[in-house]
Amino acid sequence: MSKQVLVATLGVEPQVVTLTLDLLKAKGYPIAQVIMVHTVGKVVQPALERLAQEFALPGACDYRTIPVTDEEEPVADIINEKKATALLQTLYRVVLAEKRAGNLIHLCIAGGRKPMAIYGMVTAQLLFDEDDRLWYLLSEDWRPGNERVMHFSPGDRTWLVPVPVLHWSAVSPALTELARRENPWEAIQFQKMMRQREEWQRKREFIEYKLTPAEREVVRLACEGLDSAAIACRLNKSEKTVTNQFTSIYDKFREWRGFRDDVAIGRAGLVAEFAIYFALEGGEKEKK
Repeated sequence: MSKQVLVATLGVEPQVVTLTLDLLKAKGYPIAQVIMVHTVGKVVQPALERLAQEFALPGACDYRTIPVTDEEEPVADIINEKKATALLQTLYRVVLAEKRAGNLIHLCIAGGRKPMAIYGMVTAQLLFDEDDRLWYLLSEDWRPGNERVMHFSPGDRTWLVPVPVLHWSAVSPALTELARRENPWEAIQFQKMMRQREEWQRKREFIEYKLTPAEREVVRLACEGLDSAAIACRLNKSEKTVTNQFTSIYDKFREWRGFRDDVAIGRAGLVAEFAIYFALEGGEKEKK
């Protein structure tokens, strides 16, 4: 079985980490290690010291702290774009290392400044599998400045809320080319390229396999800007025949688009979807 690891962002409230751990264990998740990602400003030090005491107690799980670093220099606070980039790179490296090790990740993004939550979500979207979990901690009664309650008790109005993660692919990122990229910005560009490639392949399959050769030619001419009368003249067909072909094409296009009501299915929709495809495909054929 995969080892389950809690990765938590940390700010000035150490109980975010321990409460998250308690609630995960209450849900039946066997957390074997806790990794805390944090800045190194003075305001965070008391939280680190309190957690060091908690995890030194008998029976506590393994834990380690990972400071946010910018070119190997610890970051005291997330105050500009450069520091925010360092935060993303640190979170990405931590989660990537655990995924390479084959571990299952629970990422809690409730601690620290808002950029920690935002970049935690980006990291999860890039690297999570279906079994990994992204969490946010909510508490109805506690407010900043209240006495810190480090552990969960039955009846406490505290909840772990799962955050949905939009996965780029059904294939585990750890098994793809993505896992070789240490830089999250490179990973984002790679994912965009893969999505564009997949979308282009879907268009090719629709044009080449869903449409008949005659329908394909009608769509190509429509993408060149010809109306039904001009298409009929170009193909030596009656305008009624071309109209009937468009009806068949629209039915197939609607099915290909998943019968969505928010997608234009008429000629404007076809041209918007496939004009660039035919323009580029024509250029490729000329090269050959």
